Amino acid sequence: MWLLDQWAERHITDAQRKGEFDNLPGQGQPLALDDDSAVPEELRSGYRLLKNAGCLPPELEQRKEAMVLADILKGIQREDERYQEISRRLALMELKLRQAGLNTDFLRGDYAGKLMQKINEE
Repeated sequence: MWLLDQWAERHITDAQRKGEFDNLPGQGQPLALDDDSAVPEELRSGYRLLKNAGCLPPELEQRKEAMVLADILKGIQREDERYQEISRRLALMELKLRQAGLNTDFLRGDYAGKLMQKINEE
């Protein structure tokens, strides 16, 4: 066991003995755990820490930004002076996502329809 693991275990054990975990919200209920089976074991705690801190991988940050830009474009007219700038930023973001190997179908709005069709087939 790593030194950090031993240190954490000791602090957890001390807190349990002191009763610091008594009467916590959700006590006695099963934990809702994420499926991190695809993440190597030595990286899981780091990934979980980053996730809890609200950090996303760069590709997912770009995906999130692309969705915001697409929503903005849906809400403004083509004649609006901001339309061209936002449209260019969205095209660049889409190119970056494709280069990262991510599918950009979600920007077209086709995804929900295809998903519902697939669900109805099964």
